[in-house]
Amino acid sequence: MSNPDVPPRQPHAEEALIRAALTPEINHRLRSARIVSGRAVIVAEAGDLPDAGRAALEAEITAALSALPEIAEVRIALTGERRRRRLIAVGSGKGGVGKSTLTTNLAVALAKMGRRVGVIDGDIYGPSQPKLLKTEGQKPAATADGSQLVAIDSPYGVKVLSMGHIVAPGKALAWRGPMTGKALSQLVEADWGETDLLLVDLPPGTGDVQLSMLSAHKPDGAVLVSTPQDLALIDAARAGQLFEQGEVPIIGLVENMAGYACPHCGEVSDPFGQGGVERFAAALEIPFLGRVPLTLATRIAGDRGEPPAAGDDETAEPFRAIAEKLGRWLDTGNL
Repeated sequence: MSNPDVPPRQPHAEEALIRAALTPEINHRLRSARIVSGRAVIVAEAGDLPDAGRAALEAEITAALSALPEIAEVRIALTGERRRRRLIAVGSGKGGVGKSTLTTNLAVALAKMGRRVGVIDGDIYGPSQPKLLKTEGQKPAATADGSQLVAIDSPYGVKVLSMGHIVAPGKALAWRGPMTGKALSQLVEADWGETDLLLVDLPPGTGDVQLSMLSAHKPDGAVLVSTPQDLALIDAARAGQLFEQGEVPIIGLVENMAGYACPHCGEVSDPFGQGGVERFAAALEIPFLGRVPLTLATRIAGDRGEPPAAGDDETAEPFRAIAEKLGRWLDTGNL
């Protein structure tokens, strides 16, 4: 029989309290976290760490949680299981909605938060990540046995691989579906080093690349991007249906190009409409991750290979806010 004087446990609140006290890197290792009678009980993955690293991880968790008044004792179990690299698809049903720019800036923002991130440019026919991450002209090396490509380091702490790094600049690819699937697999199965999170910048639509990924490299979740106009939302719905049919969780929707502030007078206009994605998300009961305004500064920075998320000004803020929500989903499964 339960004691009426003892309040019921609140597991979600307990986990949230513990995670708030730990760094993003440690949060990514947590597999369970609870508080029982003032004792924190933690299970974390450490299979990729040497003995000294495991000891340091345990000490850091203990120090952080011991500082909380709700916790009198900390018990930690470190598992030997090596963490699996996670795959997040960034997709849209329509081209020209800023999906590649969003992917780049989310990756850079997540890297600034301490995560080890890579970007796969899944747009085989129209790769743009080499320009966006300032790696144009670089060629990926191969592993010693020649079986894998080695991901390229960008200047922003994000690794990247793209067909734009492999094919000569300006060369048109005339590949049928099976070849695009093989190309995607080559990028996914490359040597990504210590990277534990890959964002896949998908081409628009619901074609061969998406189907190949769902069958061979099923993502852990998907972020959908759309502009507020009805036509783009209809196509985004189709992309969402594809992921749902593949049993890939839709993490949420992002409204891109949401309002344009005139650089001369400051007046904000809405060439693509306003709030359409948020209303669409609410109607479909899909989380709304945030909106990114249409700015001249973002366009210029992208053309220069200087992601706004790498800075600290107001153009970085929308990407940082969305990346924080994505980080919470990665850590807890919730926004």
